Amino acid sequence: MTYSRLPSSLGYLSALVAGVLTTLTASPYELWWLGPLAAGLVYWAVKPLHPRRAALLGWCYGVGLFGSGASWVYVSIHDYGYTGVPLALFLTSLFVGALALFPAATLWLYRLLCGPRLAFLSFAGAWVLGEWLRTWLFTGFPWLLLGSSHVDSPLALWAPVGGVYLLSLIVALSGTLGVEFLHRRWWALLPIAALWLVPLSLPAQWTEPAGEPLQVALLQGNLDQLIKWTPEGQRTAANTYLDMTREHADEADLIIWPEAALPMFEDEAEPLLARAQVHLAPDSALLTGILQREGRGLYYNSVIALGNAEGEYRKEHLVPFGEYLPLERWLRGTIAFFDLPMPAMTPGPAGQPPIRAAGTVIGNAICYEIIYADLVAERARDAELLLTVSNDTWFGASIGPLQHLQMARLRALENGRYVIRATSNGVTAVVDHHGHTVASAPQFETVTLLAEAVPMQGLTPFTRTGSWPVWLLSALLVLPGLQLPQRQRRHF
Repeated sequence: MTYSRLPSSLGYLSALVAGVLTTLTASPYELWWLGPLAAGLVYWAVKPLHPRRAALLGWCYGVGLFGSGASWVYVSIHDYGYTGVPLALFLTSLFVGALALFPAATLWLYRLLCGPRLAFLSFAGAWVLGEWLRTWLFTGFPWLLLGSSHVDSPLALWAPVGGVYLLSLIVALSGTLGVEFLHRRWWALLPIAALWLVPLSLPAQWTEPAGEPLQVALLQGNLDQLIKWTPEGQRTAANTYLDMTREHADEADLIIWPEAALPMFEDEAEPLLARAQVHLAPDSALLTGILQREGRGLYYNSVIALGNAEGEYRKEHLVPFGEYLPLERWLRGTIAFFDLPMPAMTPGPAGQPPIRAAGTVIGNAICYEIIYADLVAERARDAELLLTVSNDTWFGASIGPLQHLQMARLRALENGRYVIRATSNGVTAVVDHHGHTVASAPQFETVTLLAEAVPMQGLTPFTRTGSWPVWLLSALLVLPGLQLPQRQRRHF
């Protein structure tokens, strides 16, 4: 079948399928080898299209991707947002449709500005630039990036070199080169082999231990989110975490409570925190997620340190609709989902110093922040250990928490740092500097995870530079394919 005779409906269906295939590359399915196939399908389908139809095809890909891979937002809206099924379905569909505009815009610009010359390069470059756009525009949503699922693939050794966007670029190039190979351009096999075999010559380890392993205790309270902020929920939370701390205080150098473990502000929790500190050994520390308030109208989602520790961290990158309400003047009061149970959070300042606890230096990323590769790399430059506390209770038994853990694992691999992850009901885990989960707790249970975490020193290439070299490379790959729009061939 020639490109000019490709039925539009088949192309749109292929894009929709490609989006679903991309979801299947991620946790819990982890069929990472489908990534090049998904990118190749989109490349094959978009080639003959006019920019407007290319935009529709990109939107279909986005609907397939986010409709299957980010459907967990329905749980947050329906189960915890006090909305009925029809409204929850509508809001979820609106969320998916809006996110699908990112690949739509990417493919529209690609077909508007790029021609057939070296298209296999320009398409891959445009794909990564589209992911870059999705990372920061409108606060960003770098969830389900094409490279995120390759923490366990043969490409994983590229991650410390260029991070998740280099993985995305290589996967997209593998897909476009695969399409060229199927069109009997036999030369395409050589660069495909190089992309997948070169990692065998890369260093297996870029960092080294900075000290003795720490014994860590990660407390998973498994509290009911629906009653957490009631007086009963506050009492249950206090008793749960105090009892678990007392039970394991002699076994751990570092005890971690999850995000907003105590459903109250720090000033209200001071008596409880003092009781917890009494149980700590002289050289041990306790870190907990907690809400802080300051002055008039300033509220922070924070991590504070007790015992043999100093410093605090205030969450810098907030979640829209979760921690603050965009367009609050118009949205608050319209439906229950938009009525936040707590005051809108204030973002913490940039450049916050790491926390020092139990003799090691800890970089922090609260919940959603762990999916931002460059933000975590910035924290890793001055830290020996990475900590992320989270409350994935909002996503229930969906695939969301499993995807979240997979991205945390990639952050560990990118930076050559252990990541310790304490959550309210799972997945609580310790991830080593290779991105391997060395210990994890079962979801939906009240449990303490005891494990070792090794402080690491040294910087990976990615930690040193961040993602900008890959973004620059992607832009350079687009350049050979650029042509003036009026000279572009139009196929309908």
